[in-house]
Amino acid sequence: MTKVSNSAAVRFGVFQVNLAARELSKHGVRLRISGQPLAILALLLEKPGEVVTREELRQKLWSTDTFVDFEHSLNKAVNRLRQTLGDSAEEPLYIETLPRVGYRFIAPVTESHSASDAVNAAIQQDASSPEVPRGRLLRWALYALTAIVLASGTVYLTHRWWLPPPQPQGRALLAVLPFENLSGDPEQEYVSDGLTEEMIAQLGRIDPEHLGVIARTSVMHYKHSPEQLEQIGRELGVQYVLEGSVRRDAGKVRITAQLIQMRDQTHLWARQYDRELSSLLALQGEIAQEIADGIQLTLGDDHKRVAADRKPAASPSSYEAYDLYLKGRYFWNKRTAAGFQQAVEYFQQAIAKDPNYARAYAGLADSYALMSSYNFVPQNEFMPKARAAALRALQIDDGLAEAHTSLALITENYDWDWQTAEKEYRRAIQLDPNYATVHHWYAEYLTWLGRFDEALGESERARQLDPLSLIIDADNGAILYYSRQYDRAIEKFRAVQEMEPNFPRAHMVIYAYVEKRMFAEALADIDHWRHFEDTPWTWAAAAYVYGRSGQQAQARLALAKMERVNRRRRLDPIQMLTTAYAGTDDKDEAFAWFEKAYLAHSAMLTTLKVEPVYDPLRSDPRFQNLLRRVHLAP
Repeated sequence: MTKVSNSAAVRFGVFQVNLAARELSKHGVRLRISGQPLAILALLLEKPGEVVTREELRQKLWSTDTFVDFEHSLNKAVNRLRQTLGDSAEEPLYIETLPRVGYRFIAPVTESHSASDAVNAAIQQDASSPEVPRGRLLRWALYALTAIVLASGTVYLTHRWWLPPPQPQGRALLAVLPFENLSGDPEQEYVSDGLTEEMIAQLGRIDPEHLGVIARTSVMHYKHSPEQLEQIGRELGVQYVLEGSVRRDAGKVRITAQLIQMRDQTHLWARQYDRELSSLLALQGEIAQEIADGIQLTLGDDHKRVAADRKPAASPSSYEAYDLYLKGRYFWNKRTAAGFQQAVEYFQQAIAKDPNYARAYAGLADSYALMSSYNFVPQNEFMPKARAAALRALQIDDGLAEAHTSLALITENYDWDWQTAEKEYRRAIQLDPNYATVHHWYAEYLTWLGRFDEALGESERARQLDPLSLIIDADNGAILYYSRQYDRAIEKFRAVQEMEPNFPRAHMVIYAYVEKRMFAEALADIDHWRHFEDTPWTWAAAAYVYGRSGQQAQARLALAKMERVNRRRRLDPIQMLTTAYAGTDDKDEAFAWFEKAYLAHSAMLTTLKVEPVYDPLRSDPRFQNLLRRVHLAP
């Protein structure tokens, strides 16, 4: 095949790629894809029919200090690209995989230097098929006309315009879709991700009584996604969508944004902003206010007053501190041990740049707290650091909901100070009712106290704000399990496993199976879990199931296997062994490990009051004494 100029519009099948503008269209309609997937496609199209090696892709798209795992990121990007093109690795139409070598573009490629050429060619190709309805031809003609007009540059949206929507009943919901990184540099993904998260936070503070904003976890599901806006709006249950892009170059940034009403796909406004990087924070507030203006009939006449009454988080003293904060949140959101460690480093660097940056302290508190709660590090060592960071954040800015939420989690998991934790959760909700995390963690807190109806209510509020979050759905199943609604819990856990078979929290279904005496199903789930990852937890769970089903010999073998595997993994064995010994009815060993958990301030003790695993131990005076010491006794 002939090599393609990197300034050309390239056509293959019903697709067109404008290499200069970095846009992919199908039937003349632009598809939502950018970043690495689009960059990979561009490299393949520059040499159609030739092999582009994995090493070549790494050198051109990922530098040595890129904030991603190259192999994982490359595979993910190629899979996303194939999904967009409707291609497959097994029977490729466009992209062929050469195992351990690279990729090759195998479809015929032609160049087209105008938008109309490619769109008309696509229409003619499909019009030749008798199955194409006449209505679709008309729509494609309209798409072609739109493409020609846009390509000519005669229409450019630089001023706000909007049509006032009818006021919907109740609170409206808005989703901020992931901003596209148009810089061509994968290292800048943290900037576009950070802008997305910041816009969610800014909009969430405008008028929470009338406008709910979907949380980051759910909207990031659509990053580089081919789904159409109508489908996204339906899946998220929103009335409005904000989408846009960001291009960072030297000391400047260009942001484009458009607000779309889902009911009829009306564009309420579209803007382009060209600013200095140093003014990025102020620009985010400006965009948020313009969105409020664009949907003012939904928000009501008082929305400007409400927004003014809500004090925004204090800005950092320099863009460098803010940039480091964004990098910290980028790694924090990975929710891995390595991610938390890198997040801590960036938050500390942000604080070094600006010692009065409250949000950087809140991020540091979140990192230390979750590292401890996930048993990545010892609680006694890192929870005090988390507390110090949260208190410092609140000393600087008492109106920061994230810091109040962090402090609530710390006092709950480490101090077992239930009154202070509830006060902090309620304060965070008052400050930011659209913060899904506080509703999620508060639901968990209510569960530990046995306030299950309230917990389910808070869990539902979290789900409305973050409808695609697997952890919120799984923890909803956990509430049902702890409240002894085992059939409903099993149904919920199974639904999560259908979406993500290897989601760790959903494997709590094992313990619900045991309470229903469904031992075969419990062991089958453990086998599936172990096939995915052979961890000490899988063997501890096996020991528990074998013990509860009366198979003591197998339980002892599983315990021995757990200890051998844990020598490699070096995880804190407290919760694993306490669970395993509770299942084998070895009360003395179970209470010995309970005591170690108490001395270590282990977060596992928060579940003492409600965990069915511990039901056989509740009549023992040692258990009642432990409940009193963690302030869970009546």
